[in-house]
Amino acid sequence: MSHCESLFPRRRTRTVRVASVLIGSDHPVSVQSMITAPAENVEAAVAQIVRLADAGAQLVRLAVPTPAAAKALRAVCDRSPVPLVADIHFNARLALAAMEAGAAKIRINPGNIPVADDLYRVIDEAGRRGTAIRIGVNSGSVMPRDRDDARQHAPQEIARRMVDAARSYLDLFERRSFRDIVLSLKGSDVPTTVWAYRHMAEACDYPLHLGITAAGPREEAVLKSAAGLGALLAEGLGDTLRISITGDPVNEVHVGRRLLEVMGLAPLAGVEIISCPTCGRCEVDLTSLAEKLYEATRSIRKPLRVAVMGCVVNGPGEAREADLGVAAGRGFGVFFRHGQTTGEKIPQDQLFERTFDEIRRLTAS
Repeated sequence: MSHCESLFPRRRTRTVRVASVLIGSDHPVSVQSMITAPAENVEAAVAQIVRLADAGAQLVRLAVPTPAAAKALRAVCDRSPVPLVADIHFNARLALAAMEAGAAKIRINPGNIPVADDLYRVIDEAGRRGTAIRIGVNSGSVMPRDRDDARQHAPQEIARRMVDAARSYLDLFERRSFRDIVLSLKGSDVPTTVWAYRHMAEACDYPLHLGITAAGPREEAVLKSAAGLGALLAEGLGDTLRISITGDPVNEVHVGRRLLEVMGLAPLAGVEIISCPTCGRCEVDLTSLAEKLYEATRSIRKPLRVAVMGCVVNGPGEAREADLGVAAGRGFGVFFRHGQTTGEKIPQDQLFERTFDEIRRLTAS
């Protein structure tokens, strides 16, 4: 048993196959995202999928809101480096078209796809093809339509409605002998989301797709996701996740991957920048140095721990523990490579270039 498994033992689930990706407790927690380009713009859609895959996404979802999008999906699937998930709302027939086009997984929302013959056909066709389905419940789809009435509902009441909706749909799928199912119950706040996932986890052994819906711009989304998804992951819940962030979806993959890494649920797969918060002892512009290094190294996929420290109190110790460290003095910095100081004093105006060059050298092999 690995260190991360002993700290956060996973809830036991069945395994669901999504093309080459296996989702469940016997497999690593996977990271997903969703493109913003329409499927009809095949070039833009494929380009965005490739960027997400390069950033570390193992699954990518895209909206299929129209027959035209479903028709274009085939060309996108043919060129995608990762399995694609078709996001279906309102019209179950689009799920049939998406499967025909090559989608490896279908996401449907009980809140807007009614139980009817078309849904039965989707379930049966997915079973015939071996296509997985995510039953994805969002808090907004179970809230009362009246705004004042909705505001009166506590997070637990909203979460209970989400669980009830998911279980009702789940019963329908199981009655048709379909079990290649992943479940998600996303609220727009942490308490609702955590409560819903906890209670759903007690009721079944299906894999859970974690997320907080409409989380907001980057800082707000990262805070909500770290609090909510971090709490669930620490309880052993969650088999795949998406960090919803307004803006460039590549940010979702970076944050999702790092969340798993910092919790010990995935090996370090890039450059980790460690830096002190600075204080009155710091005599270099450490903030600028750390931020520039962070941005410059985001695309590097080889593991490296880099400590950037601002003074002699914690600097040498932290720098020695990293693969590469910089301990700053008055207007200069000293390098540590794998715990050993080089003894060279590097002027502040050269610190970024010299440190980045060293990072590239250490990650080149």
